[in-house]
Amino acid sequence: MKLLFAILAICVAVAATTRAEAQNYPWCSYYTASGGGGTNCGFTTFQQCLDNVRGIGGFCDRNTQYRPPPGPHPSPKLQSRYPS
Repeated sequence: MKLLFAILAICVAVAATTRAEAQNYPWCSYYTASGGGGTNCGFTTFQQCLDNVRGIGGFCDRNTQYRPPPGPHPSPKLQSRYPS
């Protein structure tokens, strides 16, 4: 019984020192199913989002609540639509 309490105390101590943070991702999928819809804002790339809605009906859009982590960020590389 003492072992059980010791394990429980360790688990509580670890849980108390770990901060809970909401996940923050830049892309959301919106489902357009006939019985209603849903939203999933858990995608890091647009392609991941598209793969998620493929075949089930829906679309992807930027997450309006997304905030990038602090610090310097590389500038996105601009790509031409037309090959040179």
